[in-house]
Amino acid sequence: MLGILTRNKMNIQTAKLDVMQKILTIKTESIIEKINKILDKEMIVGYTVEGKPLTKEAYNKRLQKAEEQIQLGDYLTQEEIERESENW
Repeated sequence: MLGILTRNKMNIQTAKLDVMQKILTIKTESIIEKINKILDKEMIVGYTVEGKPLTKEAYNKRLQKAEEQIQLGDYLTQEEIERESENW
């Protein structure tokens, strides 16, 4: 099993180097912009409290939802949480 993991890791490393070399030869700004958009959409920028990965897009959606809840008053103050935690 370790051999398979090591081989896959090497394949990923090789693929990364190949992509980097290709990127370095790009002369068109629009292609760079497209690559950047893909990376912004797909790259993991954080994790949920359950440990699930969050892309930038998913993170921003969660942030927007949280801001909407705050605007609607749908939140607990620190004091309310402290009182509630006393009963745990």
